[in-house]
Amino acid sequence: MTRAFLAMVLANVMLAFGPWLVRLADVSALGSAFWRLSLAALPLFLLARMVRQPIPRLSPGLLGMIAIGGLCFAVDLGFWHIGIHHTKLANATLFGNFATFLLAAYALASTRRLPDRYQSAALLLAALGTLLLLGRSYQLDARNLTGDLLCILAGVFYTGYLIAMSRARGALQPVPLLLISTVAGMAPLLVFAIADGGPVWPQDWTPLLLLAIGSQVIGQGCMVYAIGHLSPMVIGLGLLIQPVIAAAVGSLRYGERLGLADIIGGLAVCAALVLVRMSHSGQAGDQGVEARP
Repeated sequence: MTRAFLAMVLANVMLAFGPWLVRLADVSALGSAFWRLSLAALPLFLLARMVRQPIPRLSPGLLGMIAIGGLCFAVDLGFWHIGIHHTKLANATLFGNFATFLLAAYALASTRRLPDRYQSAALLLAALGTLLLLGRSYQLDARNLTGDLLCILAGVFYTGYLIAMSRARGALQPVPLLLISTVAGMAPLLVFAIADGGPVWPQDWTPLLLLAIGSQVIGQGCMVYAIGHLSPMVIGLGLLIQPVIAAAVGSLRYGERLGLADIIGGLAVCAALVLVRMSHSGQAGDQGVEARP
């Protein structure tokens, strides 16, 4: 249990620095998303070999499901990386985990169940917190509002990715599943990056290597491990590490000061993340990589 808890903390710390590394990269937002996946593919392959989780023969139906998931993952990363450049790091981190609420809503719709008290409170807090953060962003700069909306849109496609991966999870172990979904998202992101016309080939590889290893390999890998051993409440509380670190980086590096509305809105969204993880449906949704990629 101690090992799983430390893995959860490490995962959230590594994921929290992801948006900053996206800004530091000297390629376009879509270019950084492509390199994030492509540079992580080989380490994930070696990790799968090391932990003895081989890739089995895949059926056409399973390949199609993974392809859909990879496309959703690529679109999600594209929107999120663009949004990171147009809003505060704390907002990008909070809205980057918006798939948690959408996945809970999907679970309720698919089972035709009414939300329990935790889910109801989480959805209400998420709505209030989001409105406060969006209103604050618009007051500061309309471009920040655009960034927030792009990050929320990314959460919609990330939900599609999670649903596809949860359906494939029964046939694949965690590390091979993460590896295949990573490879599946590479080609679409390369096409998106080239079509965008921005710089794709970096002059400085350091931020991209740190992004690939820190967020995609260590962050996602540790989160996969932790989710299988810790309760949803602990995982939910752990997610609060991300916006705190992101807000500190944004304040120190970019002067992104948080006003009272930002703090209240952020706390509301954080509380909603914990509550939705405490619910039964939130626990059922923890079958894959649910933290922000």
